[in-house]
Amino acid sequence: MAQDKYATMGAAIFADVGGPSNVAKLIHCMTRVRMTIIDEGKVKMAALKKIPGVLGVVQEDTLQVILGPGVVNKVAQAMVDSVGVGLGEPFPTGGHAANKSAVEAVAAETHAAQKAKLKQTWWRAALKHISSIFIPLIPAFVGAGLISGIAGILGNMLTAGMIGKDMTEFITVLKVINGGLFTYLNIYVGINAAREFGGTPGLGGIIGGLVLLPGLAAPIPINNIFTGQPLAAGQGGIIGVLFSVWIMSMVEKKLHTWIPDSLDIIIVPFTTLLVMGVFTIFLVMPLAGLVSSSLVGGINWVLNIGGAFSGFVLGLFFLPMVMFGLHQILTPIHLEMIKELGSTPLLPILAMAGAGQVGAAIALWVRAHKNKQLTRMIKGALPVGILGVGEPLIYGVTLPLGRPFITACIGGGIGGAVIGAIGNIGAITIGPSGMALIPLIAHNQWLGYVFGLLAAYAGGFVATYFFGVPKSAMVAKNEDGTLVGAGAGDVAVADDADAPVTAGTTQFVAPVQGQLESLSAVQDDVFSTKMMGDGFAVEPAMGTIVAPVSGTIVSVMDTKHAWTMKSDTGLEIIVHLGLDTVELKGAPFDLSIRNGDHVQFGQQVGLMDLDAIKAAGKGTTVMTIITNMAAVANITPVTPQGIEAGAPTITVTTK
Repeated sequence: MAQDKYATMGAAIFADVGGPSNVAKLIHCMTRVRMTIIDEGKVKMAALKKIPGVLGVVQEDTLQVILGPGVVNKVAQAMVDSVGVGLGEPFPTGGHAANKSAVEAVAAETHAAQKAKLKQTWWRAALKHISSIFIPLIPAFVGAGLISGIAGILGNMLTAGMIGKDMTEFITVLKVINGGLFTYLNIYVGINAAREFGGTPGLGGIIGGLVLLPGLAAPIPINNIFTGQPLAAGQGGIIGVLFSVWIMSMVEKKLHTWIPDSLDIIIVPFTTLLVMGVFTIFLVMPLAGLVSSSLVGGINWVLNIGGAFSGFVLGLFFLPMVMFGLHQILTPIHLEMIKELGSTPLLPILAMAGAGQVGAAIALWVRAHKNKQLTRMIKGALPVGILGVGEPLIYGVTLPLGRPFITACIGGGIGGAVIGAIGNIGAITIGPSGMALIPLIAHNQWLGYVFGLLAAYAGGFVATYFFGVPKSAMVAKNEDGTLVGAGAGDVAVADDADAPVTAGTTQFVAPVQGQLESLSAVQDDVFSTKMMGDGFAVEPAMGTIVAPVSGTIVSVMDTKHAWTMKSDTGLEIIVHLGLDTVELKGAPFDLSIRNGDHVQFGQQVGLMDLDAIKAAGKGTTVMTIITNMAAVANITPVTPQGIEAGAPTITVTTK
């Protein structure tokens, strides 16, 4: 019966993303089901968020449904089982199994189209590759790390005479199990990297394995061509493997185009391994070894010299890094530090960011206890947040409210400062965070880590309690978001909506991805003549809609084609989706905002079906207009250009 629950949840998720036929590929990480969506216009974001058990939804290059640890793997497995594919494999098209090469071709075409829509930069693509390579290994890191932690505790007890020597063999077995991951980690990474880069996984595994210099017998070494010193097994580590397999995949694909089909199976793998083996041993291993050792040494130097200050900065800025996906680059660095030092001193510091979220959530619970809608979300997200799973708190609680996210980051910085000040606190594996990381702290330094957690909890609580609770969060609401004592037709409008205009600057961002234009270019006299006010327009290339500024939603039209809001500085704003789209009666629009909601600039607030709007003969232009221009002292001119959703557009100075 338990499996039926997960299958039911998976079926509900499929229903709200447009069905299995709208999914190109599905994988999961520690907390999220990650789906590559073919047509984002078919995704019902609002309905998806209301599925029982769904803690939040994030839409980036993949659609990420947050379910929490323990549940996510069961739901993801039930979903792929219902389709008849494996995790990470391309979904069949047309609802039936197809030839594998044809399916892969369709998936590759779809993936390329999605990347073209997103206009990915090289670094964003690189971070996505790193994420895809290491996410499947996270359960292995957690399992092997816990086994290593148990082995360490038993080893200490054996040395202290607390247990008998008859446990020695069992401790050795635990170390062997742990070594099954970390001894051959290069091979696993090589296989995943080749699969991610489009090469043959087996060849990638061989490239990862040869970094270990198998078959090398003393006293005959292989010398570093730059220094003349013998190469060491594992030199260059994970960084070297990632680079070599990336090059290998390009070489292999090029050879496939050059070699006749009749000789391909013989010539391509032989030539690829020979060329890349020599390249890896004589060039990549020496250079990557220098890079990785310098990187590890440099980070250690920063932590040792900077102490509390370095810890504060790292803890403060880690969550913004997570939001932009930049944290993925830290994974190979963590692994290199574990290989060279036996533990990573970075992870305990970065884990403080999640602890700051916990403190902020508790402060919100205390200050905004009359808001039953908010406290219900906190109750659901807080337990997993304490265990180190921060996404529900981030995306469901602090980030939508704005200020609590910032004060939570300050709490993370305070916890990081404590860890940095104590020093020598490292984790023997990656994956867990929060309290779940305690058994994985190296050298019995777990008490110092606990002090850091408590400091981050306290810092996040105090900063949020006094400075981070917006008025909108304290409005008394029922669990469905309506005002306490209000009738069914009433709406909950927060006090922020009545805030006066304050002097200062307000940064606006693009509400959609597309071509930024001035209002005068809009094909509608009301907008182009700035009859209602000044602002900017975007001709959208994608249907994802974000808030153009931080502020409070005042009213959302029943037809969903427009809403009004008031910025935190008091600017009155209209966001209008398309031209004459009121006639479409809301059909192409799916907004997740309600009257009284407080939004942060760049926060996703809905979707619009561009094809449906065009099919109806309507314009798709999105206008953002400031209506109380009397309060504006200066507005920067619009520079027509291609722009991403959430990217800066104009800056407005109020009087």
